[in-house]
Amino acid sequence: MSGKTPLPFPHAGAASAPDPPERQALFHRLNNQLGIVLANAELLESRLDEQGADRARAAQIVAAVIDAISTAQEIKALVTPSAQ
Repeated sequence: MSGKTPLPFPHAGAASAPDPPERQALFHRLNNQLGIVLANAELLESRLDEQGADRARAAQIVAAVIDAISTAQEIKALVTPSAQ
């Protein structure tokens, strides 16, 4: 065994049925939730002192949420069958 845990969903390029509506709904919900966090973190960041530690923390939240959105898109690309 390779030591890697197999993914519970098909890999990109694997033959499978169209993306189930439940999975699409989960990604939609995740994107909505991350969008809310991002919008509020950006708003908070804009209202804090330019050089303050709190603003730096808010900027870290913004960066982390942007990374999480990107990660969610990568996961979706891996588990969503490509149109062939």
